[in-house]
Amino acid sequence: MISYSQLFSSVLALAGSTLALTPLEVKGRDFVNSDNGDRFQIIGVDYQPGGSSGFTAKLDPLSDGKICLRDAALMQRLGINTIRVYNLEPSLNHDECASIFNAAGIYMILDVSNPLEGGYLDRSAPWTTYSAIYYKQVFGIIEGFKNYDNLLGFFAGNEVINEDATYSAPKYMRAVVRDMKDYIAKNSDRAIPVGYSAADIRDILMDTVHYFECDLKNSTSSRADFFGLNSYSWCGKSSYKASGYDVLTEDFSNATIPVFFSEYGCNEVKPRVFTEVQALYGEEMTQAFSGGLVYEWTQEDNEYGLVSANDSDTITMLIDYANFQNQLGQLDMDRITSSNSSQTSVKAEECSASLVTHKSFYNAWDLPEVPSKVSDYIKNGLPNAPTGKLVSVSSTTIPQKVYDHNGKEVSDVKFEVKSGANTPSSTSGSSSSGSSSGSSSSSSGTSTSTNAASINGGSPSMVLGGMGGFFMLLASLL
Repeated sequence: MISYSQLFSSVLALAGSTLALTPLEVKGRDFVNSDNGDRFQIIGVDYQPGGSSGFTAKLDPLSDGKICLRDAALMQRLGINTIRVYNLEPSLNHDECASIFNAAGIYMILDVSNPLEGGYLDRSAPWTTYSAIYYKQVFGIIEGFKNYDNLLGFFAGNEVINEDATYSAPKYMRAVVRDMKDYIAKNSDRAIPVGYSAADIRDILMDTVHYFECDLKNSTSSRADFFGLNSYSWCGKSSYKASGYDVLTEDFSNATIPVFFSEYGCNEVKPRVFTEVQALYGEEMTQAFSGGLVYEWTQEDNEYGLVSANDSDTITMLIDYANFQNQLGQLDMDRITSSNSSQTSVKAEECSASLVTHKSFYNAWDLPEVPSKVSDYIKNGLPNAPTGKLVSVSSTTIPQKVYDHNGKEVSDVKFEVKSGANTPSSTSGSSSSGSSSGSSSSSSGTSTSTNAASINGGSPSMVLGGMGGFFMLLASLL
């Protein structure tokens, strides 16, 4: 006869399995929940605490669990469901931070490059860095993060194609997309989307998206899965037309992959009021865009922060945080997450020179051959690469003191274990419950570890409908 301790362990395991985010996938021009097909709109923030100086070979934004726990709790309160992280070191352990954001109902989009030597593709001479040395960084990031169910996707590059780039940069960038997707297909248990983040250079913007989204018959894996745009054209209390958002909506209305703002939030007018949020998630733009990531989480020298990390023990929610929270609280999440068959059934155009209209943009798809050693990595995996896994979150108590923009201490900031994606709340100052866009279980089968946060010291009411549901389940097993 099964013992009570065995039953209790079984219930905990079952309860734990409900607390993982379901991996997202790309269908047509939408991100969708891979379990129930619900549309997913990015409500996100760019996350690089400490800025460029906050990254070293021994420290990156996802290597300190205490900082991640603090920030995840404040993001829950705000309504964030996605973070973008720019600079990562593949040799570091990211299990704790990735698991914290997973339990918080927050997905991750990760850049695979970093600014250290050998960690990036040189836009001015890409052929000099398109090598096995660079791919140790790229494939190292894939290996380190591929088993986290809350990994939404990878950025193969950020603003590589700009005024300083050589003419041939696009074909090298698309080759990186190809190599990453081929590596994932061979070495990951699930398909992980790979995309590109572009600068808002209007003369070549449509050429850029066409270059990445078209279907290349002899290299279908080189097609990007999504497209990010870094745009700061809406400043202060601008408008849909004055900001040029109407033009962007029209331009991207025929895109065949998900498009979203990978950076937005002009700070020429301070404090920022984020009135663009209502346009970005309004009925017109949600047909062309899959949301966006506001720049950025912590206050740095460029003054784009939502919060100010004063020291290791205190953090302040700035006026921009409050203004952004107010805008997010007005969103109609039911409409935003509703699926649309016309969005998911679009097909890509075949690549042709006619898709490129600007003379300065590369108009051929003669992608460079994969270097032999990189080809070996794709076939056999990157040797000795650390591979991450989701782990239980042992603490949900925020040790730091939190203050609002008026200097008043905020005592009700709590980390909550979610059963789905985090969503904004219409109630100011409170975090929201999981939405239907997150499934109660993972269908990817990529993680063999516990995809959950421990209920010890956490919020039991979030598990199985509260303690009542817990004991009902226990009674049913008895």
